[in-house]
Amino acid sequence: MYPNKYLTILFLMIILISCGSNSGNKKNDFSIITNSEKGNIGVDETLKLSIENKKNHPIDSVLYTLNGQKISNNYSLINSKLGKQTIEAIVYFNNEKQIVTTNITILNNEIPKVYTYNIINEYPHDITSYTQGIEFLNDTLYESTGQYNESKLRKVNYKTGEVIKNIDLANEYFGEGLTILNNKVYQLTWKEGTGFVYDVNTFEKLNSFKYGNSKEGWGLCNNDHTIYKSDGTEKIWLLNPETLVEEDFIQVYTNKGKIVGINEMEWIDGNIYANRYQKDGVAIINPKNGAVIGVIDFSPLKKRVTQHEGLDVLNGIAFNPTTKSIFVTGKRWDKLFEVEIVEK
Repeated sequence: MYPNKYLTILFLMIILISCGSNSGNKKNDFSIITNSEKGNIGVDETLKLSIENKKNHPIDSVLYTLNGQKISNNYSLINSKLGKQTIEAIVYFNNEKQIVTTNITILNNEIPKVYTYNIINEYPHDITSYTQGIEFLNDTLYESTGQYNESKLRKVNYKTGEVIKNIDLANEYFGEGLTILNNKVYQLTWKEGTGFVYDVNTFEKLNSFKYGNSKEGWGLCNNDHTIYKSDGTEKIWLLNPETLVEEDFIQVYTNKGKIVGINEMEWIDGNIYANRYQKDGVAIINPKNGAVIGVIDFSPLKKRVTQHEGLDVLNGIAFNPTTKSIFVTGKRWDKLFEVEIVEK
């Protein structure tokens, strides 16, 4: 009885191993050939695809997709999102099919324009504020600050620096970026995987939300319909403002490669203006495909504020619809700068 039982089990194991080996071999029958150069291709190019048929199977047809969207074997990338993308081919042959994939990186086709600035005004700013995000509503500045045990949400008279309203976050939260939409303030925390929603007038906490694949919270902005969230990588996530679910993402790329450390953000004239962590500049990003179309060098500003031991990097950018100008500051800076952007 027992020997027969063991023989049966052994026989089944041999069949399973055999099936697994055949399946593994079939995966190597085909591969995707692209016209990318070392995996890179410009967004202004046409992607050309073909199949390497390693075992000369009679191929009936091939179905190509780019990130799940059906494409032809000669496909213009002009409307594609930048960054690392997945190509899938379903190869039909001999009443069978095999699925093979490959990756390409789509780069922007233009060099970013370089901008500088002119200072219009300088205003006082709380030198103790570890600024993570700023945004205007009705000519009033809202600010989120960071660091454990000292993170805050504030409403500020930017002309005088007076704090109109302030709430402290619980000590276990490290405050990050914020944005305002439909009379609600959305505020991120850093590594806690949690964001908060407040009434814009009373700062009453209305709700909280958890992050999805983005893991960390860095910066926020919105275009009245979508909330954009950065997580410190090259990705910017698109959140549904009602559910706060991450529905999509773009990847921030130039004509050379990805740009990481995307931090505080602001929506200005149809583009995303984003601080980069530890960089004294701002990237101007096309929100449709993630292309960096411009960069602003703010590096001289840090020398215009009080130099002290706790002084940290540029961070904080906001557009004021009342003055139609841009405001920038930094972590523990004692000044808020109103600027105009000019091309070099």
